[in-house]
Amino acid sequence: MKMGICKTTSLALLLICAFMAMMPGCRSDSKTVGSDGSSGAVIVVPHGYMARLELVHDGRMVGFGPFVGYYFRPQDPGDLSRLRFVCFNENRFYSSDMPNGARLYEGTAVRTTLPQADRVLPAQDRINPLFFGETPEAWRDTRPEPQDEFVHFHSCYDAAGPAHTGYWIRHVAVSDFTYDMGGLVGRESPLYHRVHKGPDRDFARIVEFDRGPGKGN
Repeated sequence: MKMGICKTTSLALLLICAFMAMMPGCRSDSKTVGSDGSSGAVIVVPHGYMARLELVHDGRMVGFGPFVGYYFRPQDPGDLSRLRFVCFNENRFYSSDMPNGARLYEGTAVRTTLPQADRVLPAQDRINPLFFGETPEAWRDTRPEPQDEFVHFHSCYDAAGPAHTGYWIRHVAVSDFTYDMGGLVGRESPLYHRVHKGPDRDFARIVEFDRGPGKGN
């Protein structure tokens, strides 16, 4: 779907706000959630899951994450090409009708390197989203099977900024809920959708280039 410049910019800003909150890079078995530090909601992060990963790929060190509510671990120990993840409604960031800290998704992330294209990777913001209609077909063709379930790409990054290497993510909902960015978006937004338990094929089709944490807004 081809997006207008103004509409794309506003959606980009919304997505950036949604994913900007930073989390510690080490694993914790439990975590108190609350924007003011006083919330009693506690999430249990499964053993071995981390908010941020570092890996050596093609001879360089790259990072992946953190972003709100997501925790990852290798599907097989020592192999970071395929990850498992869980996603929580941390501070009710994703759903206004689910409790603070509720588990929303689990799923798989598959490492992929997008082919070079005649364009500079966007790096003006921490996270720079491009809807599928704004991306080269060759990038979309790298989706693992089933392609209608791997619809969200998030890049790795290094000291220079976003990388072509990243992960295609398959979201599997653990229950029914409304995905409305915590009530910030309505039905007119391509981000908004009613999620049903199972693979979320209606998840926004977006390729995100991550500049990395600690580099400003």
